[in-house]
Amino acid sequence: MRTFLAPCMRQVHELMGGWMRAAGMEVRVDAVGNLRGVLSGAETGAPRLLIGSHLDTVADAGAYDGVLGVVMGVALCEEIAARRQVSREQMPFAIEVVGFSEEEGVRFAKPFLGSLALIGEMDEAILACADANGTSVVQAIRDFGLEPSQLAAVALDPSTFAYVEFHIEQGPVLEAESAALAVVDAVAGQTRATLAFTGHANHAGTTPMGRLRHDALAAAAAWITEVERYASGIAGLVATVGKLDIPSAAGNVIPGRVVATLDVRHAQDAVRAAGVDHLVAFAETAAASRGVTLSSTITLDQPAVPMDSTLTRALSDCVTGISGGPARVLTSGAGHDAMILARRVPSAMVFLRSPGGLSHHPDETVLVEDVEAALSCGLEFLSRLRDDKAMLDPLVHNARTYGQHRLAEARHA
Repeated sequence: MRTFLAPCMRQVHELMGGWMRAAGMEVRVDAVGNLRGVLSGAETGAPRLLIGSHLDTVADAGAYDGVLGVVMGVALCEEIAARRQVSREQMPFAIEVVGFSEEEGVRFAKPFLGSLALIGEMDEAILACADANGTSVVQAIRDFGLEPSQLAAVALDPSTFAYVEFHIEQGPVLEAESAALAVVDAVAGQTRATLAFTGHANHAGTTPMGRLRHDALAAAAAWITEVERYASGIAGLVATVGKLDIPSAAGNVIPGRVVATLDVRHAQDAVRAAGVDHLVAFAETAAASRGVTLSSTITLDQPAVPMDSTLTRALSDCVTGISGGPARVLTSGAGHDAMILARRVPSAMVFLRSPGGLSHHPDETVLVEDVEAALSCGLEFLSRLRDDKAMLDPLVHNARTYGQHRLAEARHA
């Protein structure tokens, strides 16, 4: 397991940084532990395209979640650098590859530390978060030999005009459809809630069935069945009861209290919100019919994040050219660094097939031919971006305008 600024991250930086340098990139580790390599453009100060993903993992992880996207970025830069040597071909933009230090949120129960710092949203509350040993984020930065006072310098180069992330699908859809790649149209919004069913514990053998029982677990079970039924009938909606806590549970006791989690996700916030409303209302009805009370708390309400339509169309065209058929478009049910970068720059994602639908598992893998297809897609996308001024110029213009706006804000502050 590789967590935020764990000692093993030094080995990752050394290995991946060596590959970056071999590709002709300037390499540094920034103040939040992101590994960053820049392949220069045709001119000094050329606008910048960002490619990246994360280097951290969950426990018992596979070898591809996150890190594959960083390696993809380095491989693309290797090819661009090789072409430059042979044909003197120059890109009108620089390419920066970023290996984010923290996406999973394992160590501090706070995900996206690396990408949040990149967009200037690493605030004091985040820096004060502590891990299980009481070490704060800011202290972890110091312990790794980095300087928290330099966090402002982590921010995106003002000329950065887009972000692209390659990532394994982490699901079974592409394999089921015998497709190698998909383009992501959005990262689904997510609601997490806790529902507590409170009835009355009593003896299982002496309390008759029916109105004299106030079985909290029976109410929760009826509700869980509805969660599955309802979500199955709404296209794109996923809803999961992932955890049940039954205090003082025993085989001969009617459960008096059950605390359940609810996770609801959809690409359209209105559909997700309607789903949450329905499921909470059903829980109230299921509880009341058994003389059980219900309390519910929303613990997370994260809106959906659409990917940039211009970049998505271009990547879809590239996938179509490789596959010979229409590009598969998927909504990501999981969170990614792209959803954070999308707050500041146009962002897009490409998924690679996950054999067996496995992720966050030691058996997670990819197919060599899928990686080759993704590299071909990436190279075609870079070529289109180079040659299509109608696509590139507005992206660069908007980035410069935003950068000037941010600079003016900083001077005013």
